[in-house]
Amino acid sequence: MSRKLVELSSLAAVEALRHDSVVVLPTGAIEHHGPHLPLSTDFLIAEESAAAAVDLAAAAGVNAWLLPGLAYTKSDEHHWAPGTVWLSWETLMQTIVEIGESIAQTPCTRLVFYNGHGGNVALLQVACRELRRRFGLQTFLIGGGMPANGGAKSSENEFGLGIHGGHIETSVVLHLQPELVDMSLAVRSVPEHLLDYQYVGFGKPVSFGWVSNDFAASGVIGDPTEATAEFGKAHFEANVAQAAAALGEIAVFSPAPVQKRVGFSVS
Repeated sequence: MSRKLVELSSLAAVEALRHDSVVVLPTGAIEHHGPHLPLSTDFLIAEESAAAAVDLAAAAGVNAWLLPGLAYTKSDEHHWAPGTVWLSWETLMQTIVEIGESIAQTPCTRLVFYNGHGGNVALLQVACRELRRRFGLQTFLIGGGMPANGGAKSSENEFGLGIHGGHIETSVVLHLQPELVDMSLAVRSVPEHLLDYQYVGFGKPVSFGWVSNDFAASGVIGDPTEATAEFGKAHFEANVAQAAAALGEIAVFSPAPVQKRVGFSVS
C-alpha cells in the first residue's frame, strides 16, 4: 500500500488519518554542491530517506504518511552559484505555516519535517514552535543524517568539517543515483584553518554567518574524493532505520507526563 498521502482522495485521507497519525514532509534544497554533485542533492536525499523511513515505520504498525517534499527552501548561502534556487526566509516560513494550517484541518495532530539541508534547520526549529502555538500541532524535526544537521560525523580526514558536498553526501548520492555523480570532478576542500579557533566554528560554542564560497571557490566544504556507494548505502540505511524508529516514538509522544490510571469505585 502506498504511503503517499496525495494519492488518496480527500475522503480517503480523512478516513486514513487519525489522532496518532504521523505526516512527514521532506525538506531539501536546490543548490550548488560542487562540480561533482547535482543541484538536487539535498532534495534527493531528503525525499528518498523520508519515503523509506515512512514505509519502514508503516510496516511496523505506525500510521505514517508522506507528503511531497519542499525542494525550494532557505539555501541563499549558495546564492553566488548558478543553478541555486532559493526562497527568502519570510516566504519559506509563510509556506510552512500555511502547510501546517492545512494539516491541522485533518484529524492528524503530528507533523514531521524530514530535513536534508543544514540551512533549513534554524528556520524549521522556529516553525515547529509557531505551528505548535498557532494550530496545536505536535511538530518534530528529523535531520537527514548530514554533519551540518548535527546528524552524523564526517570522515576522519575532514576533521569534522565535511558539511557540504563532502564524503557523506557524495557517498549517499552514489548509492541513490550514481549516474548523477561525476567523481572525476570531485575536489577536496576542507577549511582546516578553522581548527585553529577554539570557540568559533562548526560544532563549536560560537557559530558564525557564512556563505559557501567563503572557504573555497568550489563551494565544497569537505572531501568527496574517497566517497563510495557502499559507504553511502550503509549510511543511508542506518539513518532510515533510526528515523523509522523515531516515527514510532513520535506517534505516541506527549510533552506532558502521562498520568497513570488509579482504580476507584463509585458507590
